[in-house]
Amino acid sequence: MNEEMTMSVSPICLKNRQKYAFVRFTDGKKNCEWQIPEVKLTFNEGFSKEELSGLKFYVKTNLTELKRMAAKINLFDVFMNR
Repeated sequence: MNEEMTMSVSPICLKNRQKYAFVRFTDGKKNCEWQIPEVKLTFNEGFSKEELSGLKFYVKTNLTELKRMAAKINLFDVFMNR
């Protein structure tokens, strides 16, 4: 990843008994979001096909850790630290 690129992970969401989370990458004016564990692109603004391919590879390769990060997020703590 680019040194200026940032990544954020959402807490786990639940819909129809399916757990999922989102991983967002931001690089200047470019943004994209992937839904995990499916590694499905849900949003892209500005990233090229080649960049998206690299980001998808990153998400797939680090899926276990990304899911672990999402599971550790406590929404109550997030709101209390604002």
